[in-house]
Amino acid sequence: MSDSAPRCCAGRRTDDGATLEGARPATEPTEGFPARKRPVSFAWCAIPPGRFRMGSDDPEGFAEDGEGPARTVAMSGFEIAAYTVTNAQFAEFIRATGFVTEAERYNWSFVFRGSVPEALKRRIPRAPPQTPWWLPVPHAYWAQPEGPGSTVLDRLDHPVVHVSWNDAQAYCRWARARLPSEAQWEYAARGGLDGRAFPWGDELTPAGEHRCNVWQGDFPIRNTGEDGHLGTAPVGAYVPNGFGLYNVAGNVWEWCSDYFSPRYHRETSEADPVFVAPMPAHSLRGGSFLCHRSYCNRYRVAARSSNTPDTSASNIGFRVVRAGEG
Repeated sequence: MSDSAPRCCAGRRTDDGATLEGARPATEPTEGFPARKRPVSFAWCAIPPGRFRMGSDDPEGFAEDGEGPARTVAMSGFEIAAYTVTNAQFAEFIRATGFVTEAERYNWSFVFRGSVPEALKRRIPRAPPQTPWWLPVPHAYWAQPEGPGSTVLDRLDHPVVHVSWNDAQAYCRWARARLPSEAQWEYAARGGLDGRAFPWGDELTPAGEHRCNVWQGDFPIRNTGEDGHLGTAPVGAYVPNGFGLYNVAGNVWEWCSDYFSPRYHRETSEADPVFVAPMPAHSLRGGSFLCHRSYCNRYRVAARSSNTPDTSASNIGFRVVRAGEG
């Protein structure tokens, strides 16, 4: 597989099939506005320095994604937000800066086909051939997650979506925070449980209890919503992991700072690893509400995905980190 990697989890803005008549490239800069005078007040979780087993050699994993070989890495301490950035938090950024996201400048973003009204589907010429459940919907962006007629006003506590890696970086500059490295993300997401498939253990639904928001039923045809949600869930849904983080499995994919490479575990340091060699895509972690074991078993803690830095979709968001105090 190429370094631009997994295609099952979302469309890519650079796919030939993902085009719309009148769509335009994002040419405006994503910098130029000042950082917030005081850092945004997030619910920070303090992650202590330590060592953990990163990656996986599990046969259920995806070797082509570079999930392994598993290895022990040493980590410095840091703080990570308990929740992904919400619609309300992102709206504050937009009001303060006037920032225009890439979805708005391109004038379209990827929306899961099952969420798109039939009348709107008829206006969309074609879906990406490798991911036909994604539609490039005109005027879909963070405040209109399913396109015209939709709103976030009834889900301000849900994760912001339709945010590209470039958009997330712009938010971080303003909020005086950073995107986590893959290693920081996985260390924090494990919550102290080394070698487990999920942040709570190895069973997806221990004692029948749903612990995350992923697809229930037959993907992509029928979602039963047995976990309580058909789309995104509030950022504080379900129980937190051992470090106090919420929704690090499912709900929305989370951007990381690293460039994506399937050779990540073979080419990065054993102390605070981060992949910095330029590649076509950046890393994503955590899976989303569209993941299902039958096609995208990537809501496991060690699982990885990627996308191009200008891509946005209705299942991609982010959370932030900062250096540890003291």
